[in-house]
Amino acid sequence: MTVQPAAIPKLVVVKEGKIRWRRRELVAGLLFILPSLIGFIAFYAVPAIRGVTISFTNWDLLTPAKPVGLQNYVKLLNDPVFWNSLKVTVYYVLLNIPLQTVLALIIAVMMSRLTKSIAIRSIIILPWLMPGVVVGLLWLWLLDPTIGIVNVVLRATGVGTIPFLSLPQYAMPSIAMINIWQYVGYTALLLFAGLQSIPGSVYEAASIDGASEVQMFTRVTIPLLRPVLVFVLVTSVIGSFQIFDTVAITTKGGPVNATTVLNYYIYEQAFSRFNMGYATAISMVLFSILIFISMAQMRLMRSSESDM
Repeated sequence: MTVQPAAIPKLVVVKEGKIRWRRRELVAGLLFILPSLIGFIAFYAVPAIRGVTISFTNWDLLTPAKPVGLQNYVKLLNDPVFWNSLKVTVYYVLLNIPLQTVLALIIAVMMSRLTKSIAIRSIIILPWLMPGVVVGLLWLWLLDPTIGIVNVVLRATGVGTIPFLSLPQYAMPSIAMINIWQYVGYTALLLFAGLQSIPGSVYEAASIDGASEVQMFTRVTIPLLRPVLVFVLVTSVIGSFQIFDTVAITTKGGPVNATTVLNYYIYEQAFSRFNMGYATAISMVLFSILIFISMAQMRLMRSSESDM
């Protein structure tokens, strides 16, 4: 009497097939992201880890680094220039982000309602395509108190000369204005793309229910635009905390440290005073601040949820 082997249940065969398919899919996905993963590890992860180790040393770029433990971080806590640069950076962010976001939202709504011309969108985004150094030089000439066209116009209208980049009370608002001019078009384009993804039927339903234009904007447009707004605000805040090129070209941290932002102070410590260990410690603190602010923004604005 021969014993027949037990039949393999179909459920087991299906499960094994799904596992093999998922493995092949995982391998294919890893192959697709491999070039970006190599670049991330080589140019971001490894330098970041190296930066953490450097922050615990005293290194002048010329002689071997000497471990100093937490000395750089203790020095940082007692450094008035660091705290002033942090205060100046926060002041710049508070000047830049609200005004830039509101102006970008207004421009995006106007483009959505009035025109969807590619030419208009190209003109709006043109300042963002210009290198930061070129933008800084351009506005340095435009705001020059002697020959700058802005002050020429102000003198012609009887206002008089305003030293935009030479007085502490005007310097940082001028820097914020320059960067708003450069980035507001890019932000508006992102918001415009978000507006295009909102179905027109939602507005039709709100109109039938008797909603006014203001009510539709505040109760329909803004909630449905929230995922894009979260992305715009998070990236804008991160970029604003990292401002450097405009300050380096126009004011060089002056007058009297009125525009010495964190990135410029890091640059000064690293490449003017050759305190690479201390500069890296400030960079680690800035990195921690950005991580905390980004997570808080995404948590408060419910970035993982959608009202669509």
